[in-house]
Amino acid sequence: MDYLANSFSHALKLLVAMDPEVLEVVFLSLKVSSLSTLLASVLGLPLGFILATKRFTGRQGIISVLNSLLGLPTVVAGLFVYAFLSRQGILGVLGLLFTWQAIVIGQFVVVLPLITALVLNAIKEIEEGYRETALSLGASRWQAALLVLWEARFAISGAIIAGFGRVLGEVGVSMMLGGNIAGSTRTLTTAIALETSKGDFGFALALGLVLLLISFIINTALHWLRER
Repeated sequence: MDYLANSFSHALKLLVAMDPEVLEVVFLSLKVSSLSTLLASVLGLPLGFILATKRFTGRQGIISVLNSLLGLPTVVAGLFVYAFLSRQGILGVLGLLFTWQAIVIGQFVVVLPLITALVLNAIKEIEEGYRETALSLGASRWQAALLVLWEARFAISGAIIAGFGRVLGEVGVSMMLGGNIAGSTRTLTTAIALETSKGDFGFALALGLVLLLISFIINTALHWLRER
């Protein structure tokens, strides 16, 4: 019990003192997770919209693949990306393996199916009624599309936030592609795993508290968006 109390006290001291090592890990995690979520949103939003509003050959197959990828373990995604970025891989010449950029690529692969699927479902729920009404009132196809996106804005925002939360808490991709290098590729989750195995429970707990706080903020934002 004393061990836990001492560790918790040490964690609070690190947070109150704004320990540079803690801040470094936190900022790197926020950076890679934000970038991967942004890239996935740029591709996932139009892809989800197209899948929801267009009918074409192979559409159902793409949707089935998306739904299957939602349960893809992050270590499997990391394995495939590792194969591409390793020295023997197609992209090995770029030298990205064990860099924060590699983590961004891996997290992008993980979160793209999630954001696309959530946007797809959000658009499908309101697309027919709003789109057909807008077209019948004389709106162009572009204006009807913009109306649908506007009406689904809260659901789309929720999809992006959910995607951010997904990659922020993942560990497989970050460990495999980043290597958990101090000062370079250590994220919140990989640092927590490493410091716990080293016996520095106080430092790991400090990072865990930060992760819990961010998760609370994300869940609060999602709840607010659902209410809207």
